[in-house]
Amino acid sequence: MDELYEKWKRTVEMLEWEGIIKSKEVREAFLRYPRYLFVEDRYKKYAHLDEPLPIPAGQTISAPHMVAIMLELAKLKPGMNVLEIGTGSGWNAALISYLVKRDVYTIERIPELVEFAKRNLERAGVKNVHVILGDGTKGFPPKAPYDVIIVTAGAPRVPDPLVEQLKPGGRLIIPVGSYHMWQELLEVIKKKDGSVEIKSHGGVAFVPLIGEYGWKE
Repeated sequence: MDELYEKWKRTVEMLEWEGIIKSKEVREAFLRYPRYLFVEDRYKKYAHLDEPLPIPAGQTISAPHMVAIMLELAKLKPGMNVLEIGTGSGWNAALISYLVKRDVYTIERIPELVEFAKRNLERAGVKNVHVILGDGTKGFPPKAPYDVIIVTAGAPRVPDPLVEQLKPGGRLIIPVGSYHMWQELLEVIKKKDGSVEIKSHGGVAFVPLIGEYGWKE
């Protein structure tokens, strides 16, 4: 694992040099939970590369730069209540848990990935992430309201239930756009009167967000 970790450290240093990792907290999270802990054995030697990699069920684990961008936008602080939509490998949830220092809730619609993420999180020693099988486009009302909701799949529009489950001043980080092409990375900020301010942070490409308030299978 030493060689894997040294390669991963160089990736983190590169992301810092490029100005993608901006905060020491995100840097520390990346170093605490390297991406190679959350991929299948055959892909571990590629985990330091700044590109998506395959995970089970035809899905992907995001490129490190993309995860860093979303985490920096989220401005996570200890004590924040965070919901993640699209657990995938469990890597992003582990990073979130490091940053907020409390329980994190993450929803995944594919049973195979629920089990994959749980195994990865257990092996990585993450004890405060709760992986839930369900339709993430509906959010997770039992633990609402949230300071931040992070969506790791591309939606056709901003799902209303996610905005409703934000606290006033809360932020939703979500890719919105086409099914298999480009999306815009949006930061949706909920105001005290319930209205929203939307900021765009450029083009991205994610797998589609499937569900009642997303794309249909």
